[in-house]
Amino acid sequence: MASDPPIPRQEVRFCRSSDGVQIAYAIHGSGPPLVVDSCWLSHLQYDWVSPVWRHYLVEWGRSHTVIRFDERGHGLSDRGVEDHSPAVRLADLEAVVDDVGLTRFDLLAMAQGGPIAIAYAARHPERVSRLAFYGSYSGQQSKDPDEQEMDDTLDALIKVGWARPDSAFRRVFTSMMIPGATEEQHVWLDELQRNATSADTARTSRRQRRATDASHLLDQLTVPTLVLHSRGDRLNDFSEARYLASHIVGARLVALESENHIVLEDEPAWETFTRELRAFLDEPVPEQRGPAPDLVALSFREREILGLAARGLDNDEIAADLVLSVRTVERHLSNVYAKLGLHGKSARTAAVARLLTPR
Repeated sequence: MASDPPIPRQEVRFCRSSDGVQIAYAIHGSGPPLVVDSCWLSHLQYDWVSPVWRHYLVEWGRSHTVIRFDERGHGLSDRGVEDHSPAVRLADLEAVVDDVGLTRFDLLAMAQGGPIAIAYAARHPERVSRLAFYGSYSGQQSKDPDEQEMDDTLDALIKVGWARPDSAFRRVFTSMMIPGATEEQHVWLDELQRNATSADTARTSRRQRRATDASHLLDQLTVPTLVLHSRGDRLNDFSEARYLASHIVGARLVALESENHIVLEDEPAWETFTRELRAFLDEPVPEQRGPAPDLVALSFREREILGLAARGLDNDEIAADLVLSVRTVERHLSNVYAKLGLHGKSARTAAVARLLTPR
C-alpha cells in the first residue's frame, strides 16, 4: 500500500496585530504565495498532522508557498482575547501579510474567513492577484428565527460541553462539519475543538462573527474570483456560495458533490476541488498597472489613505477603517500633499484626481 506523501517542514512565526495581539502564522511549500485566510477552528501544529486537513496542506504546498495563520484567541496565537470584531480580524490578516513581506499574492478564504478576505481585497485590490472562497460566505445575516434559535442552542452546547473530557457535546459540531468522516477523523476534530480554543473564546468569537457582514463590498471586487462549495454543506448553506458568485463580477461557482464542509481525501469531490482550484491559480492574471509616476514617491500607507479619500471617506472614517488615530491620518495626508507639490484647500481634491487619472 502506498504511503502518504511527505509534508515538507513548516516554519512557525509570530507577528503583532494593530492592538498588540500576537498572531501565529506558518509557511510551507514553494512557489507563488498563497495566503489562507483563517477559519474558526485551527491550530497550526495539530493541523499539520491532521487526518482531516493533511491532504490540503500537501496539495497546496506542491505548487505554492502557503501562508496560513491561527485566528486570534485560537491555536498558537494569543489566547484569552475578547475583541474579535471585523476591524481587528482584518488588521490580523494585514499584519501577517506585511510581516511576510508580500506585495502581491493569491488569497483563499476558508469558511468564516470570507468576510475578512472580502474586506481585504476591497481595501487592497493592488495586492490580491486572485480570490478564492471555499465553504464560505459574505456575512449577510439571515432573519430566519429558526436559524437564530439554532445558533443559541449551539452557543449553549459550547458553554456546557466544550471543555469536557468526553466529546459528546463537541461531536455535534463535528457531525455538522464532516458527516461522512471515519471515526478517526471524527475523534481528531472532536479534540481539535478543545485544543484550538477555550469555551469562552469559542462563544465570544462566534457571536461577534455573526455580526460581521461584508456583502456591501462585493460590488467593489474586480479581482478574478472562484467560489467552491459543497452542495450539501450543513455548516454554511450552499445558498451562501450562490450569493457570493452572483454578486462578484465575473466570479465562477463550482459545486462540490459532497455533504462535508471539509471535503475529505477519499471522496470524488476532492478531485474536483483540487482540479478546479489548481486550474484557477494557474490562470494568467491581467498585468496590473503600477502607480502613476508622480505617485511612486508615496508610501504604501499614504496611497492606501489617499485611496480611501478617493472613495469619499472623510478623515474620521478613514481613521476608523484603518484603526488609526485621526491625527495620524492627517499627518499622512500632509505628507501626500507635500510629495505631490499641492497646497491650499484644493490639495485633497487634486491629490485624489491624480490617483484616479487614467494612465
